[in-house]
Parts: sequence; C-alpha cells; structure tokens
Amino acid sequence: MVIERIINNSVVSALDENGREIVVMGSGIGFGKKRGQTCDESRIEKIFRMEDEDVLTRFQDLLAKLPLEYIQVSNDIISYAKRELGIPLNQNVYITLTDHISFALERFQENMNFTNALHSEIRRFYPTEYAIGLHALQLIEEKTGTRLPEDEASSIALHLVNAELNLRVRDMWVLTEIMDRIMEQIRDYLPIQKADSLEMDWLLSDLKFMVCRMLTLKPLKENGDSRMRTYVEACCPELMKAVADTAALLQKEYKCHMTEEEQLYLVVILLRIRDLYA
Repeated sequence: MVIERIINNSVVSALDENGREIVVMGSGIGFGKKRGQTCDESRIEKIFRMEDEDVLTRFQDLLAKLPLEYIQVSNDIISYAKRELGIPLNQNVYITLTDHISFALERFQENMNFTNALHSEIRRFYPTEYAIGLHALQLIEEKTGTRLPEDEASSIALHLVNAELNLRVRDMWVLTEIMDRIMEQIRDYLPIQKADSLEMDWLLSDLKFMVCRMLTLKPLKENGDSRMRTYVEACCPELMKAVADTAALLQKEYKCHMTEEEQLYLVVILLRIRDLYA
C-alpha cells in the first residue's frame, strides 16, 4: 500500500493494489512517513474503504482532528452493531457516530449534559439499537475512562437507525415523534399487555418502515383493494376511523401522506394482534 496522505501519526490515506484510495489506521503507522512510501503492514489495525468520494474526504478531515481512541471505539461500536443487526449500514455512520461520540465526550468533560427528550420513545421503538447503544457506553468507558449518561445510548441508537434507513439524523427525530403520535392514536385498540412482546415488535417494525417511506417522500401508487376495504369497514369501523384520523393528522402536521393501502395494512396488523389476544 502506497501512502497518499498523512492524516496523523495513527491514520494515513493510501492506495490499495487496485489504485483505490483507502484509509488505514494503526498505532504509529504515519509516524515519520511521507507520501509515496509504503505502509508498514504489521501496524495496520483497520482499513476503511469508502465507496463515496465525498464521504471519504469528510471522514479523512474528521480523523485528522480526533484522538485515536475516539476513532477506535466508534469503529468497535459499528462493527458490533453490524453483527447484532445483521444488515449493512450506510457508510456515513463512520462520520456521524464518530463525530457524535467526540462531541458527547467533550460536552461531558465540560459538565454540559443534555437529556434526550425522546429517550423513552427510542428505547421503546428501537430496542435492538438501544441495547447496542448501552453496550456502546461500556465500550466508550473501557476505551476512554469516561462513563457517559444513559441518555447517550438512545442518541447512539438513533445514529444506527439512521444508518439502517439512510435518513438524515434530524429526520430520525421526526420519525420517532411521528411513531409516538401514531401510537397515541391507536393505543386504545391495542390489547398488548407487554411493551417488549413479539406483537409489539411486529407493529413497531412495520410502523418504522412505513413512516420512513413517508419521510423520504417515495411515492406509492394507490392500489387499495375495494373488497378488502369493504370487509374491514364492516368488521371494525371504529378502528378504520382511528387509522383514518391518524392519516389526517400526519398529513396536516407533518405533510406525510399515508396511502389508502397503508391505512388498510395498519388496520389489518391491529386486527391480527387483537385476534391473538381474543
């Protein structure tokens, strides 16, 4: 690997065997080196390959100003998250999460602690990501000696959900808020007794992807089944009204359009849950 740029003593930009630019991390890997020299492969701890050139540049700029342990712990968290979630994550998470951890640690050291207003909702709607966030706090403490408050687990969880769904982080706050509003509208029709039940997992998973679709404004064709609608309206008119009211609220307050098909789908999910508890 030929060094293209020295980012700091522990991180360099290099060209791989195919001439593609990569970021190479390892203790002392850039010390005393110059552009054009080869990397000491025995020092390599991690290689980052970014598909997007803009993401690569932003990542390099971020690495140039951060302590190595912040970079290492962020990478450890992302690697753990990938194993636990079993799905690929958008590469932007290397930038957003690393930057967030750095900011959170600096803020904590200056006694500037802020509570996460959506902490309870995030813990409820994204239990797997929240559990990863709790584990992340342990990794951060082991690497830096600082134990961040539990609210940070929910903030880390949001970055992971963002990387799953490829939304901007600010959109994740809106997504979580919208899911909470939907739950408020339909809570009276839920016979679920435990928040951590399998049925609740089904519902929240479906809601998450439905709201994500609405936030990204990806159009869906209106393919409502008139026979299905007639059947559902006949057997549970109160539930149809609740979901229709929910759709109207989302349109008015968030400019999110829930199609007729999505409304029927949500009603069917609720009916399925109700039948399980009948």
